[in-house]
Amino acid sequence: MSRNSSKKPVGFATHITAGGIAGACEALTCQPLDTIKVRMQLSRSGRTPGTKARGFIATGISIVQRETPLALYKGLGAVLSGIVPKMATRFASFEAYKGWLADKSTGQTSVGNIFLAGLGAGTTEAVVVVTPMEVVKIRLQAQQHSLADPMEAPRYRNAGHAVYTIIREEGIATLYRGVSLTALRQATNQGANFTAYQEIKKFAHRVQPELTELPSYQHMIIGLISGAMGPFSNAPIDTIKTRLQKATATPGQSAFQRIMAIASDMWKQEGVRSFYKGITPRVLRVAPGQAIVFAVYERVSTMIERMRPTTIEDDRYSE
Repeated sequence: MSRNSSKKPVGFATHITAGGIAGACEALTCQPLDTIKVRMQLSRSGRTPGTKARGFIATGISIVQRETPLALYKGLGAVLSGIVPKMATRFASFEAYKGWLADKSTGQTSVGNIFLAGLGAGTTEAVVVVTPMEVVKIRLQAQQHSLADPMEAPRYRNAGHAVYTIIREEGIATLYRGVSLTALRQATNQGANFTAYQEIKKFAHRVQPELTELPSYQHMIIGLISGAMGPFSNAPIDTIKTRLQKATATPGQSAFQRIMAIASDMWKQEGVRSFYKGITPRVLRVAPGQAIVFAVYERVSTMIERMRPTTIEDDRYSE
């Protein structure tokens, strides 16, 4: 019997609560880094021969000076409104896929199947929640108006107004622009993320057999390491996706043609380095973000489960 054999299976309500709280903590902590990342990805700086693209710190300073520090939190409403269903979908679908892929005789899930479960979870959250949320978020973050000047009215006032305006002017399908790239990015992110997290966590338990539960700081370290793997593997996908979701549709041009046009323009005008624009703030946002998510999720879900009778065997993360 395993270390967690006295626990009940984590219920869907636990995924919603723990995942929502974890996601909100991540968003409030890391949103400024995401705004800087989006601005860097949308920037055309560095196109002129002999000039360099604006860096991470310079971009952040420029936003604060021109638009006030609060501008670093543009798009936060869209993120917070989507974070609960996003995290609930991520953890609940991962557990479901992992259960379906487990060995029926032992109940154990192999490393390869954990990766497949992560791919499935990332794809599911991308289609259900992430794509429309990111279209709205990127539109809000791309607005370079000063929050200190009430006369400088933005195109989109808030997340709700952005959704209304986008649907009215461009159609509801616009909210799903870039869904294929988003699904590919989220799938690779969560495949690497969950696989690394669970394997490192199992290793931590093996070298510390006396611990029933890992302390929160260890969950944070493991989440930090696992969270850094995705951005390096799919940075070009994320940059193309950001530019695709910022742009308005060209009549008669398919999604694939738009993707190829954006990639070709980046390659010709800005070079290969343009595909990695924003990689620094993205890693600085995603890795600590995953550290926060896993630490808070593990802590909150454990607290919730301890409030319930514990009789049914569960190997949530420790097989």
